[in-house]
Amino acid sequence: MRYVIGVDVGGTFTDVVGVDEEGREYLAKAASTPHDQSEGVIQGLRNLASMLGLTLGELLETTTRIVHGTTVATNALLERRRARTAMLTTEGHRDVVAMREGLKPARYDLRLPAPEPLVPRRLRLPVRERLRPDGAVETPLDAASLDAAIATLRAEGVEAVAICFLHSWAAPAHEHAAAEAVRAALPGVFVTCSADVLPQIKEYERFSTAAVNAYVGPVVSRYLTRLEARLAEAGCAAPVFVILSHGGVAPIAEAARLAAGTALSGPAGGVAAAVALARRGMGTPPDDRRAEPGGLNRPGNIMVTFDMGGTSTDIALVTEGAAAIGRGREVGGERIALDSLDIITLGAGGGSIAHLGAGGTLQVGPQSAGARPGPACYGRGGALPTVTDANLLLGYLDPGSFLGGAQRLDVAAAERAMAALAGALGLEVAQAALGVHRLVNARMADGVRVATVRRGVDPRGATLLAFGGAAGLHASAVARDLGMARVAVPLFAAGLSAWGMLQTELRHEIARSVVGAGAMPGDDALPALFDGLAEEARAQLAQWYGGEIALSLAADMRYGEQVFEITVPLDGVAPTRAALREAFHARHRALFTYDLPEEEVVLVTARAAARGVLPALSRLPAGAPRPAAPEAERRCLLEGGWAMLPVWRFEALAAGQRVPVPAIVESPTTTVLLQPGDTAVMEPGGWLAVSLG
Repeated sequence: MRYVIGVDVGGTFTDVVGVDEEGREYLAKAASTPHDQSEGVIQGLRNLASMLGLTLGELLETTTRIVHGTTVATNALLERRRARTAMLTTEGHRDVVAMREGLKPARYDLRLPAPEPLVPRRLRLPVRERLRPDGAVETPLDAASLDAAIATLRAEGVEAVAICFLHSWAAPAHEHAAAEAVRAALPGVFVTCSADVLPQIKEYERFSTAAVNAYVGPVVSRYLTRLEARLAEAGCAAPVFVILSHGGVAPIAEAARLAAGTALSGPAGGVAAAVALARRGMGTPPDDRRAEPGGLNRPGNIMVTFDMGGTSTDIALVTEGAAAIGRGREVGGERIALDSLDIITLGAGGGSIAHLGAGGTLQVGPQSAGARPGPACYGRGGALPTVTDANLLLGYLDPGSFLGGAQRLDVAAAERAMAALAGALGLEVAQAALGVHRLVNARMADGVRVATVRRGVDPRGATLLAFGGAAGLHASAVARDLGMARVAVPLFAAGLSAWGMLQTELRHEIARSVVGAGAMPGDDALPALFDGLAEEARAQLAQWYGGEIALSLAADMRYGEQVFEITVPLDGVAPTRAALREAFHARHRALFTYDLPEEEVVLVTARAAARGVLPALSRLPAGAPRPAAPEAERRCLLEGGWAMLPVWRFEALAAGQRVPVPAIVESPTTTVLLQPGDTAVMEPGGWLAVSLG
């Protein structure tokens, strides 16, 4: 038997999903190891092997593909404790990353301090050179100036260097020459050129993205190299891919080179899973694109992904089988202008700590107990109350069956932690726990509003797709707060992000700014422009992948007087001025409800993406062959008071089986709380459909 494996590293747990040749899925978990994520990955693989009755070596020898999501780059940006980074830039322009775009995050707050750039000013070193916007040389690269900057780099003991010269998007020769000189003088230093990371206009975005790439590059590269070596030592000969922020995957070498592209690596897997499910219906074979009755890919359907783990909750919007892609995201306050899935991340998870904020008000998160020590009920020394502790004290979790019985929860420790908070609030322990549960639900409902209402989407017509280990306990309340009518919880909810990494594709993107004297190139030049980009993207992907490659084109365009561009998909659009203008007008109408046909249309950046489709997987686990009965009862505190709730085994539910509410539905890795007024049915595709009254 051969396997493909997806690995999702979270703040608390590392999920490992294995899928065999017959489409059977297996989920194993291990505690995440923030000091070295590869340790948790190897332990998770070892746990998966044990589940299959294999040794780690036997599992890896029969593995054909591993896809990995990592939070190394994200953590590096949030913690600000990574590579000592310097920047070489055109003389007179070393403050671009400090001035940003001239705006503050809170522009009316006069006391707000300026954000501290990743690269301090004394390490932003000027080099005498200058290119014109068309790429022509105004001032040649000055060797003496470059040598002086390199001497400073050596004296400062830097680990990484970002090279950001003015207008290098038009001609990268100066940046490449400087990079070659730095590498020769300082072997082992991570060097990145802005023209290789983001060959586009807008100096701040390009400089910032290159600085982020340099800052996280060494730690990401070391981690991925270490992981690859450990896997090889354990017997893995299969290719290892990393999921990037845009939802596609790339081999380790490319992910290490473009480290900034891994900043949203972890959450991308969940969105990839939602897209796969929406496109083919829950549990249908990959070659059957028809929607199941009541499935999630009905025409006009909108899904909101609700991925709640131990440390954070990630929310995204999937419309008719497509996820929104954004550009210019900020992570840890730093702009990354690479394509990325439009994901809202909240510091609200099972390990989020409940505490008193200003004025003695109850707050939940964003601080988290993480994997170590974890919530108080984990019995690892944690003494602060968390969302998981609250759910345990409310009766929603069974202390003896957490993680399928592999870990017993300490109720007394949770009570001690919550009692301190309850005393400060003047409440009983159970009431304080219910307050924590309510508050985190309200925070997550606000996150869904950001992902929907602020983007012009009415959440009331959407389905909330709840996954991650903790989402099932909160999904019904969150959906009810928003007026949503439907919740879907896959049987494989806890491992859906890792599973989703196995549903995505290899992807390589090329972008090139083409702003010149005219609004856009002529009809004689446009085909060559887009054909050249497509061929370049195809050739790069072909170095990693020998299968069929698909291509897609797009363009960033704007009206002549606008100060921002919109990205217009060009698949099926002829590369002519008239066709590009019409495509832009149509896209502008779709986004903003109007267009201006009489206005000049400017082509700013041309884009091409090459996609290598990896073999898709057959189905998610679909439930039991015959209806089940509840296994037990548990005393739970609901809004109406304490009640005895029946406890059902999730994996024992049969297709079409209705679950009377209120109830608890448990699996080894997740728990679902069904509230009074809910209607819950196990769908044939392997997911619990919850309709809210």
